[in-house]
Amino acid sequence: MGHFEPLRHYAEVHLLLEPGERGSGLVFENRCIPDTLATNWQRLVMTHLAERRHRGVLTGAELTDVKISLLTGRAHEKHTEGGDFRQATYRAVRQGLMMTESILLEPYYQFRLEIPADQVGRALTDLERMHATFTAPDFEGAGGERAVLTGTCAVAQMSTYVEEVAAYTRGEGSLFCTMQGYAPCAEADRIIEESGYDPELDLRNTGSSVFCSHGMGTVVPWYEVRHRMHVDSGWRPEGAIVETPEEEAERLFQEAQQRRKEHAQASMTFSERQRAGYAAEKELMEIFERTYGPVKRRGEGEDGEDEDGSGRKRSVTRAYGRSKGTAAAYGKGYKGKPVPDKQYLLVDGYNIIFAWPRLKELALTDIKAARDRLMDELSDFAGSRKEEVILVFDAYRVAGGEREVYRYHNIDVIFTKEAETADLYIEKAARELSKNYGVTVATSDAVEQVIIMGAGAVRMSASGLLEEVESTRRQIREQYLERTDSAAVVRGPLSPAISREQAQELKRQLRGEEKAEQEE
Repeated sequence: MGHFEPLRHYAEVHLLLEPGERGSGLVFENRCIPDTLATNWQRLVMTHLAERRHRGVLTGAELTDVKISLLTGRAHEKHTEGGDFRQATYRAVRQGLMMTESILLEPYYQFRLEIPADQVGRALTDLERMHATFTAPDFEGAGGERAVLTGTCAVAQMSTYVEEVAAYTRGEGSLFCTMQGYAPCAEADRIIEESGYDPELDLRNTGSSVFCSHGMGTVVPWYEVRHRMHVDSGWRPEGAIVETPEEEAERLFQEAQQRRKEHAQASMTFSERQRAGYAAEKELMEIFERTYGPVKRRGEGEDGEDEDGSGRKRSVTRAYGRSKGTAAAYGKGYKGKPVPDKQYLLVDGYNIIFAWPRLKELALTDIKAARDRLMDELSDFAGSRKEEVILVFDAYRVAGGEREVYRYHNIDVIFTKEAETADLYIEKAARELSKNYGVTVATSDAVEQVIIMGAGAVRMSASGLLEEVESTRRQIREQYLERTDSAAVVRGPLSPAISREQAQELKRQLRGEEKAEQEE
């Protein structure tokens, strides 16, 4: 089941996934009737099913040998667009794969091995070691001097065997291989373990759905979407036990955890990955406390007691609460919308670089130079703003890379670790920080913007951030020009005094440079 309903969008799709015959690939069938979903939307769903290479949930490899049927769906007369059904269809396929059990397949060869008769023992030993399936040797020639063995074997096992045959037969043997198809992997557990793939962290192939709640898009995990759907397809598995929505969600979640334990990395279980995620959030808070001082809740003393000295614990307003002047301005009974004391701006670095024309042009020549220039511009921007700026760059493709965090002038710069995208890090940070602070996320990634809304953060597009940076730069320049225009003499500790005429000339030069930059 897939549902996509951010603000002013709507689509819902219900699919049935069934195992197909070995070698059949992906087969699609439309079982939906026009009364539940218009024919044009049905054709669109079938197109989206066939246009993409769907990924499995074991190693992220391509899906095959599955029959996918469209059962039902729903559209909105006013808000549905074509792209909405694409999102709902992809999410439904993924959600179905997360609910069921998958089998890892690998490619197999059909082989013919011709060797001298005196080498049959060596060949049989090798084929047994490679878990090949083969027939009894067939001896050919006048005196039976050559033996022929035929059978099937995994490509991974036999990929280099032709070299061994040439070696131990001294060039008299030959091996012929043709592709037979796919079969269950003999070492599935080891392959899945080595891949380190976690389907819930693959945001480009997510099984979660998006529902509209209180005027904003809310992301609902795959194991909770069934009881949130707006349509009932009427299909139930044979012998299904009637469950409450809460029981079903809990069962699906527990089943997913059990499958993950069975196929997870030997060195890191799912619980350990969860703890690693919590450690990342804790690390982010430690960065803030190390840079800006410890976070102290209001009304709480050094030892956690009430500041009035009574020693009684009480529920205190967290940092994301009313500002100090709010109650005084509106009276003690005021319980309006909380105003955060601190503001944080999380910036998706590479997304901004390739969204700003001047940085994109520079990145095509030198990505490091573009990165440094963005850091300089945000550092200047943060100098006159109340937000604390955190700049996040993707480094998830760096094999063995660890998360790198350092202070650049007045902003924090973070390079993510291996298998951790900037989107994932920003999402976790936004969810954690929005509990106590005001958070704004600058990115033009449409999917990430939907997730950010659900995390309680404010969205800002790349163009919006560029406008804010340019506006702040103009304000700084205008303030400086006003000061030089009003001062008769400008003095500095490292420069000699200049006259009013020299200040006017400096002012004209700065304005000329600003005009040239705008034209460029």
